[in-house]
Amino acid sequence: MSTDSDDSPVGRRAIAAGNASAAIERPRVRPAAGHGLGSRPLPPLSLYVHVPWCVRKCPYCDFNSHQAVGELPEDDYLAALQADLEQALPLIWGRQVISVFIGGGTPSLLSAKAVDTMLTSFRACLNLLPDAEVTLEANPGTAEAGRFLDYAASGVTRLSLGVQSFNDQALQALGRIHDARQARAAIDMAQKAVDHVNLDLMYALPGQTLEGCREDLQAAMSFQTGHLSLYHLTLEPNTVFAKYPPPLPDDDLAAAMHEYIIEATAAQGWQQYEVSAYARPGHRCLHNQNYWTFGDYLGLGPGAHGKLSFHDRILRQARHRNPQSWIERSLRRDGSQIAEERTLVPQELPFEFMLNALRLRDGVDAGLFTAHTGLGITAILPVLKSLEERGLLSLQAGRLRATDLGWRYLNDVMEEFLD
Repeated sequence: MSTDSDDSPVGRRAIAAGNASAAIERPRVRPAAGHGLGSRPLPPLSLYVHVPWCVRKCPYCDFNSHQAVGELPEDDYLAALQADLEQALPLIWGRQVISVFIGGGTPSLLSAKAVDTMLTSFRACLNLLPDAEVTLEANPGTAEAGRFLDYAASGVTRLSLGVQSFNDQALQALGRIHDARQARAAIDMAQKAVDHVNLDLMYALPGQTLEGCREDLQAAMSFQTGHLSLYHLTLEPNTVFAKYPPPLPDDDLAAAMHEYIIEATAAQGWQQYEVSAYARPGHRCLHNQNYWTFGDYLGLGPGAHGKLSFHDRILRQARHRNPQSWIERSLRRDGSQIAEERTLVPQELPFEFMLNALRLRDGVDAGLFTAHTGLGITAILPVLKSLEERGLLSLQAGRLRATDLGWRYLNDVMEEFLD
């Protein structure tokens, strides 16, 4: 399912730098001496947990999701998750965890008991903030009012619903298992269970008109949830849609939809604080903001990526993608559930940082670059000055952000930091 976190291929959860480094196949290596983070405080730490199963794989989905056959192996999954967590503890010992994101896949396929067991384990093993943001992704086709309430009772504070559209014909074209009626019912259930609800919506759908986009957005805003994640449908490699492309709106029509979304959300008081994220005051996603400011995150579960800072290096990890393989390897407790592990070299850090930070509408404090990479701002000053002279970047008031023009050509701006 498409989600509001770990947003992306550009625009979706995976843009959080995990996928950026995973895009290049790299061998597993031993951590090497790093780049000198020195005695600076480490970045905030979040936890991402991947639940890999779905009722059915959507034709546009390129996430690590697998169609469930029969009942979920909940007991085996939870035992492996506990083992995966315990093996990771030495890497994060003593650090405070500010947020948890349970993504997928379709985490709402898990029973309320399984989610409670999971969160109880996190509280027992981790220094989890008492008021930590805890997000769980849910598919409207798997929504149950009682289950949402039980999730909340276990500590879930935020539900992210993969609605995608309120048009039944569009939902059918996207291969979704729910219809518009179920989507509306799921939103109502979620709002009764928790205070923070995100709706995922897609535009530039097969056969979609500008009026259809307007109807979807107006329907989504009518629920007055705190957060919207609005994504342009893209044809990702290794998906059914990539192999059998559906008829999609042309670039001009898609651009018109995007402009309408920006104008309509602003008129209703929504702040576009990131490329695909819109929030009312007090409802921005803390977990995603930590990604976008190059914070740390421990990734647990099949295919999960993680980024962890130490005083002398920054480490990236990726777990094995196949659920059964990850379960078996985690339970061996020999570290073999880690498929890739590597230390970032200084030359990679400017791109890794900017890949995320420039997605934020207000940018970031320029000092955060040094604080989270260990590099002086002089390492990128020539590029910053060049982009500023071309009107693509702003360095005013101690903040580093893309200008309106820079946002229009954001991929090009990011590529400037590859060298």
